[in-house]
Amino acid sequence: MTQLSASSILSVLHLFPIGIVVGIISALLGIGGGLLYVPALAAVGASPIQSVATSLVAITLGAISGTIQNLQMKSLKLETVSLLTFPAMLTTEIGVSIARALPSKWLLLSFAALQITAIWLINFKNKLQKDEKKAAKIESYQSPGDSTPILITQGIGLIAGILSGLFGVGGGIVMVPLQVLLLKMPIKQSVQTSYGAIVLISLWAVSRYVIADSTNVLILPGLMLGVGSLLGATYGARLLPKLSDNLVRFLFTCLLIILAVYMSFKALAL
Repeated sequence: MTQLSASSILSVLHLFPIGIVVGIISALLGIGGGLLYVPALAAVGASPIQSVATSLVAITLGAISGTIQNLQMKSLKLETVSLLTFPAMLTTEIGVSIARALPSKWLLLSFAALQITAIWLINFKNKLQKDEKKAAKIESYQSPGDSTPILITQGIGLIAGILSGLFGVGGGIVMVPLQVLLLKMPIKQSVQTSYGAIVLISLWAVSRYVIADSTNVLILPGLMLGVGSLLGATYGARLLPKLSDNLVRFLFTCLLIILAVYMSFKALAL
């Protein structure tokens, strides 16, 4: 199968158990689903541009679920979410345009490069989290009240928007560590804020792909992948405390290297 069709029942059924596996892995390794959704969609026959665009549908579903929980716990700073979101909407169009202009081969190779970069970024995020625990707390974070934090927050949003449109990821891979590093925001709060921003960023990116070419967004497969991932994440969250940090770190690094190699071979095969 060289092209995934939204009407293909078999493909849709394949994606539900794949989504469960992706959810388990995401919860265990602490990585965004986009890094796994895109290879999963490519593996079942989606074109590179379909894989990127449809990944955003699944990401949106997960982000909505997480954001609802954060709102119920009253742990979401909407001011910071808006400062991230609106600049990201401006640059999402840039990412979508680049993705549509790139030959399929180079889009897949670029995604493989992102996966290798993600190994460093997420290990860096974990280091920040450990440093925060050792210090008991990071410098007290205040909501942006002067021009410097506001501009930094908006700059982070601009980067997240490009990545979301180009690679079909939510942007949390850069929003979380950059908020901690540049805004001195506690790690948990940065994750919660990123979730809130990802909802609108991903929805906006999906709409841009639909406007450009509706055949690139496979709504039903994306929803099946997202629902499966939500179920898998529940099990993965329960399994995580039973595994050592070293094992999780080893599995995380091996998985992204394997996927990067797979995406590279798939690109060269084109």
